[in-house]
Amino acid sequence: MIEKNYQPADIEAPMSLVWEDSRAFKAGRPDRRDAQPFTIVIPPPNVTGSLHMGHALNNTLQDILCRFERMRGRDVLWQPGTDHAGIATQMVVERQLMERQQPGRREMGREKFLQRVWRWKAESGDTIINQLKRLGASCDWSRERFTMDEGLSRAVVKVFVELHRQGLIYKDKRLVNWDPKLLTAVSDLEVQQVEVKGSLWYLRYPIEGRTFSPDDPTSFIVVATTRPETMLGDTGVAVHPEDERYRDLVGKKVILPLVGRKISIVADEYSDPEKGSGAVKVTPAHDFNDFEVGKRHGLGQISVLDQEGKLSLVANEDYLRGLPEGALMFAEEFDGTDRFAARKQIVARLEDFGFLDRIEPHTHVVPHGDRSGVVIEPFLTDQWYVDAKTLAQPAIAAVRSGRTTFVPRNWEKTYFDWMENIQPWCISRQLWWGHQIPAWYGPDGKAFVAETEEEAVGNALAYYVEQEVITPEQGREMALDRNKRAGFITRDEDVLDTWFSSALWPFSTLGWPDDTPEVQRYYPTDVLVTGFDIIFFWVARMMMMGLHFMKEVPFSTVYIHALVRDEKGAKMSKSKGNVIDPLQLIDEYGADALRFTLAAMAAQGRDIKLAASRVEGYRNFATKLWNACRFAEMNACAKPADFDPASTKDTLNRWIAHETANASRLVTEALEAYRFNDAANAMYRFVWNVYCDWYLELAKPMLLGEDGPAKTETRATIAWARDEILKLLHPFMPFITEALWKTTAEREGLLALAPWPLQPKELTTEQLVMISAAVPNDPLMPPILPVFNATVFADAEAEAEIGWVVDLVTAIRSVRAEMNIAPATLTALALVGASDETKARAPRWTDVIKRMARLSDISFADRAPDGAVQLLVRGEVAALPLKGVIDLAAERTRLEKEIAKAEADIKRVDGKLANEKFVANAPEEVVEEEREKREAAVERKTKLLEALERLKKLA
Repeated sequence: MIEKNYQPADIEAPMSLVWEDSRAFKAGRPDRRDAQPFTIVIPPPNVTGSLHMGHALNNTLQDILCRFERMRGRDVLWQPGTDHAGIATQMVVERQLMERQQPGRREMGREKFLQRVWRWKAESGDTIINQLKRLGASCDWSRERFTMDEGLSRAVVKVFVELHRQGLIYKDKRLVNWDPKLLTAVSDLEVQQVEVKGSLWYLRYPIEGRTFSPDDPTSFIVVATTRPETMLGDTGVAVHPEDERYRDLVGKKVILPLVGRKISIVADEYSDPEKGSGAVKVTPAHDFNDFEVGKRHGLGQISVLDQEGKLSLVANEDYLRGLPEGALMFAEEFDGTDRFAARKQIVARLEDFGFLDRIEPHTHVVPHGDRSGVVIEPFLTDQWYVDAKTLAQPAIAAVRSGRTTFVPRNWEKTYFDWMENIQPWCISRQLWWGHQIPAWYGPDGKAFVAETEEEAVGNALAYYVEQEVITPEQGREMALDRNKRAGFITRDEDVLDTWFSSALWPFSTLGWPDDTPEVQRYYPTDVLVTGFDIIFFWVARMMMMGLHFMKEVPFSTVYIHALVRDEKGAKMSKSKGNVIDPLQLIDEYGADALRFTLAAMAAQGRDIKLAASRVEGYRNFATKLWNACRFAEMNACAKPADFDPASTKDTLNRWIAHETANASRLVTEALEAYRFNDAANAMYRFVWNVYCDWYLELAKPMLLGEDGPAKTETRATIAWARDEILKLLHPFMPFITEALWKTTAEREGLLALAPWPLQPKELTTEQLVMISAAVPNDPLMPPILPVFNATVFADAEAEAEIGWVVDLVTAIRSVRAEMNIAPATLTALALVGASDETKARAPRWTDVIKRMARLSDISFADRAPDGAVQLLVRGEVAALPLKGVIDLAAERTRLEKEIAKAEADIKRVDGKLANEKFVANAPEEVVEEEREKREAAVERKTKLLEALERLKKLA
């Protein structure tokens, strides 16, 4: 028996246990052995993570697809797992050690620290997984993987060694994003661009061969910089080749202030004549753009900062090389000073000697570490790289040829832009937690890369014996005794970028490099659901690795979902205090309400503006479904085992069979096209409006009447349509639908494994002609209606009759609302020039229409009465006499006031949007909110004008 009140907390945990105990989500079930597989790999959340709204959206959409395909009979594998999250996890454990006043990482040593991290993972690493289960994620949890599992680690090592052997992984000295606090290279995704109010310093660089004087502009060139502290590492000055001011100086040299080094003036299009002075200093070791300029012109690379962001000069051979006498004093003065303190000291010294031209306030974007919060430093260092350009070519071709498609398609342009301009991928990180790079070094720094230490040591010792660095006897001793080779052969301490192991996720989780049955059955996967921000970091790299090692794309479709923002359209952030916690929403409204909200708002290419009120509204929708099922139960509605809706005789029951078929078609087609919002909204309209508000309401007289065949049929049809609703809603709202499925009838098996409603086949030409003739003006009638294999069918006659009742009552209600007619006031209705069909059906529904539309009488007329509002309902006129019912003058005044108010709102918004400064400077969400206000005002004005026009016709 269904409980009186719907309480999500009372059903969600029990339903989760039912699914888990029955192993409902296990891939490769015996009954699906011959079924077509359907595979999705979860974007592995960080093991340190907690469910946020992005996770909630992403996993809701994946779950909808998995439950949908599972009900369609496919062998579904939704592969779950977590990412080891190198920096994040190491920071969590280090912070824990500090808070407990225990020895830090360096004091503990690598081995003991890693043991501590694994212990933390065992204690706390399941948090995000348990939260995903609360959301209702139907993953095959028996196959849960972790990116540092033994099997996945073996895949990572295999890939590294193979790519190195093929020359696609190599070591190089290049600029990286360096975090001076965490002391490691970080990826672009771990860098936040922060707008800061800083300064632009204009510095005078003396021209070689001319006597410098601050009063003589011909004796120097002015360069503009936001980073005067790095000027000690300048190796050039760049000007635009077409800048007439500096054309004669190209090829000459300047003397670097405070250093005395002679550096060249080069012509390069990177310099913008419109910015600053038009001349920029070039510091290849401390700026990514300067690095490229330096490569183009053969400029030197002089790093003047150490790993902690302090000036490193006195012991810096690159800096000291060629330094003139007397310049060392400044090196000693600045050496070891933090970069920002050094900035002030260097600017003061430049000013002392007349090299500071001026300072201007300057707002610009500065990269910060998303975890450390410090300014990221472009840093020149030796790192391991992947030749991404070579690997990208097949991945580009695969998308161009359509082997993999993006939904929406516009994201393919983003993919191509990134891939066609791809740079070498820095894959080494100066951390301890992660996959340690399988490289060992000899005493001369030569690297030996191998899958095992034994193999690397063997190769290294053989090499050094051959080079006569050691004797054969020493080689044999070192091979047998680790202690004897200590210090002679050492392993690379760095670990791999987390994205390296994530790039292998679609096939490493299936058991590769072994040729497992799972690899054979479930690779390639069907669809990847992810956010746009990791198209390059994850999607592109999975494409590259999948094609290179599996010779096949990892997925045929990439669905890119948008962001979840707050209700005003602002991006959620802790600093703004506008973060919405999905777990709190689940606690308050239930997981089903949150899931349905996200699905209903997930329009392709449009960000979601989420408000708790929307989630509350869809909880009310769940309550509506619950109460409808209780209503059916209380009226003894049950579906006989042999019930066939195709055999129903009552027009109302035939109509709901028709509408159910239509809803099933709409939902199925929308899900197949990844239009989650269309599918959810189709179900919302069908359940709330069609089934509850119309069908059950219209069926009440039958249910309250005497027992008989018609009542029996209606009870069975109500139960049948309810069951179809539970099936169609299950992917969106799994908890409540599974609970109601279990409670509303004695059934074998779970709803999660029940068959999806049968799918339509095209109608014959004769059927289409018949339907078109019957309902020519129905905009909701699809061009091809579903026929459900003699189980559910398109019924044009039933739709025409009940559809007419629905449209007529709806139109009357709309006019009554527009004209402010009180519910207690009954009005008459005249059906003008009615067709034979209308004359036949009207008497059958007179009592229902009068009750639902608040009418006193329904009559037929050849012409509309005077003072009547005329409604066009399915091509025929229905007249509602209102003369004497409402005060026409007062109502006209009210409408005109409302129209004036709407026009004032439009004018106010237009004034704002016409202000270029407002549009340029206001936050994006504020501008968008104003546009939405305008749209709402225009829509309101249009409806008011229509009402006013109707009113004028009454006069």
